[in-house]
Amino acid sequence: MSAKRRVTIALIAEEAGVSVPTVSKVVNGRPEVAPETRRRVERLLHQHGYKRRTGQSDGPVGLVDLVFAEIESPWAMEIIRGAETAAREAEAGVVVSVLHTHSGPGRDWLDRIAARRTDGVVLVASRLTRRQHGQLLARSIPFVIVDPEGEPAPDVASVGATNWHGGLAATRHLLELGHRRIGMIGGPPEMLCSRARIDGYRAALETAGVPVDPELIRHGDFLVDSGYVHGKAFLELPDPPTAIFAGSDMQAFGVFEAARRAGLRVPDDLSVVGFDDLPLARSAWPPLTTVRQPLEEMAALATRMALEISRGDTLETRRVELATDLLVRDSTAPPAPRRA
Repeated sequence: MSAKRRVTIALIAEEAGVSVPTVSKVVNGRPEVAPETRRRVERLLHQHGYKRRTGQSDGPVGLVDLVFAEIESPWAMEIIRGAETAAREAEAGVVVSVLHTHSGPGRDWLDRIAARRTDGVVLVASRLTRRQHGQLLARSIPFVIVDPEGEPAPDVASVGATNWHGGLAATRHLLELGHRRIGMIGGPPEMLCSRARIDGYRAALETAGVPVDPELIRHGDFLVDSGYVHGKAFLELPDPPTAIFAGSDMQAFGVFEAARRAGLRVPDDLSVVGFDDLPLARSAWPPLTTVRQPLEEMAALATRMALEISRGDTLETRRVELATDLLVRDSTAPPAPRRA
């Protein structure tokens, strides 16, 4: 049996039936390749696990790419601030991109990055397919995911927060105040952080011997409007909740508005807990009880990890979860006595 051949551009070109320059153009993000040829070459690059070799003269380019699936929430500013801090420490700048999709970076974006080079990519709230993962590796683009949408592959570096513990702490706080009808507004059901927060909510109820009522669990999109819509629906139930745990601060602000329009006062008539601890949470009226997830620290750590990978360093761990903390403010109180 012959020894396994080293994966080179020449080998890929031979199997694809194209020239070496054509494969080189695909690897380096050059546009002048027919779509079907590009797909065939990329399939072989992924199949063979090819990685672009970098020359010894290649040094840092002074750029880190921060890539959002969406950028509609103020939490994005916390992420940008953290990434910028870590990049500045490394004497690098930050390039912000928005994909407008949670399905991960497309080939056009990958080609542009490969063509201009980057010291590292931080992907925020994205899901990577095996193909996209292979395309990043083939182009030797170092990357780390912040708050991954789905379960990342074992070899993918990621940074998140202890979402389950945060959901548990928020719900336990409401239970300790005496609430038993607690509504839960999570994020999109496919998002890992949303599922973990809801699981923490369920665990707190079950531990306290309080039945989990499916009618009191809803899925939003982490934005204000979904908090308002689902909060309004909860308050219109024949037996409405006395407290609502919103899976984000923005959704909690939507619940505030639903309560106001229903003629209810927070926390006298309805307790509300959020998740994130955005700066707005402290200045809201009443100030919002919320679970702090360290967004700045998460982004800074992911940026440093991406730069470590770029330098060829070995990460101590590829999966990091930073601690969450419950911050009790003025939006929660014991439930009001039921009117006869």
